[in-house]
Amino acid sequence: MTDLLRQEIAIAAGTIVVKVGTRVLTQDNGLLDQGRITELAGQLHQVIATGRRVVLVSSGAVGAGMGRLGLKRRPDNLAQLQAVAAVGQSVLVEAYERSLRTHGHHAAQVLLTAEDLDHRTRYLNARNTILSLLELAAVPVINENDTVAVDELQTTFGDNDRLAAIVTNLIRAPLLVLLSDVDGLYDGDPGDPASRVIPTVERLDQSIFDLVRDRSGGLGKGGMASKLEAARLVTTAGENAIIVGGHTPNVLVRILAAEPVGTLFLAQGQTVAARKRWIGLTVQPRGHLLLDAGAREAIQRHGRSLLPIGVLRAEGQFGKGDVIGLRDPDGVEFARGLTNYNADDVRRIKGLKTDQIAAALGHCPYDEVIHRDNLVLTAGATTH
Repeated sequence: MTDLLRQEIAIAAGTIVVKVGTRVLTQDNGLLDQGRITELAGQLHQVIATGRRVVLVSSGAVGAGMGRLGLKRRPDNLAQLQAVAAVGQSVLVEAYERSLRTHGHHAAQVLLTAEDLDHRTRYLNARNTILSLLELAAVPVINENDTVAVDELQTTFGDNDRLAAIVTNLIRAPLLVLLSDVDGLYDGDPGDPASRVIPTVERLDQSIFDLVRDRSGGLGKGGMASKLEAARLVTTAGENAIIVGGHTPNVLVRILAAEPVGTLFLAQGQTVAARKRWIGLTVQPRGHLLLDAGAREAIQRHGRSLLPIGVLRAEGQFGKGDVIGLRDPDGVEFARGLTNYNADDVRRIKGLKTDQIAAALGHCPYDEVIHRDNLVLTAGATTH
């Protein structure tokens, strides 16, 4: 059975980002499941054969390293964890290359860090590299560079679900597919036989996040909460996302055939320009401004710039040109933007009218703290 909406989305998806999780790729003992890699490579080949381009974001490096080294538990020591990831990366990319080569394709390993994505020039370089690999008909296999990352290994900031969403926005792919160890988002506890997979989510609001039933333990770091956050980042940018069971036979082919598998998260509004995706949906803010209700209304409802008079408080240390988050009087972030002033200057001009800036600072380089062209609404973006 096909779904007309899904059919429309599948037809428009000329480029697809596929993220596969650790639990999908590894056996219970932590060893990489070569059979799963082979089967996934076959599916990727079928997608490419339709004329589409595919980018793969793959977890499994730590699990693969544990299997190769004969470890039974994920190391707690950071240096050991990075060493295990280094061993696992080679195992992982070798497995993909071996399987893809049988179909006439090659795997191209791309390792990224959060710093790469926060830095504008490096962000653009990463995009150009990935697009060039696609032009060469290679399959980019992307993972976080766990061997040099520190905070990324210890928090959800470095989760590959979020990385996959950022890559989707980076190359403006119309569709993100998150292959999970569950069949989608359930309307109750996935372990309850009465629970059912929700086929379509039109709006990803708090009621959807409240459905999350994450599990703890195992090799994977991600869970349904991180997948929902990834879906939010993508749909906010105007693209679509699907969370679906990675063990479902021929699942990628079935998605392209518009079969109602998994949970489809629909794009929210028009597609967001590439630069604004970087500002609002990729970079982690260097600080925050607490605004009054009037400033929020002007920005959110009327598309205005942020003026000093609407700023109640500046939090953190940031410089001119940094991305900062904007919070309403309740402390909820609703937008991000590039600031024209550093933190100290903002503290000196907060609450002032524009014609008072020069007296406070000795000069007035900008009327706005953040110009509307450099503002992006994030509609309740979470911070990390």
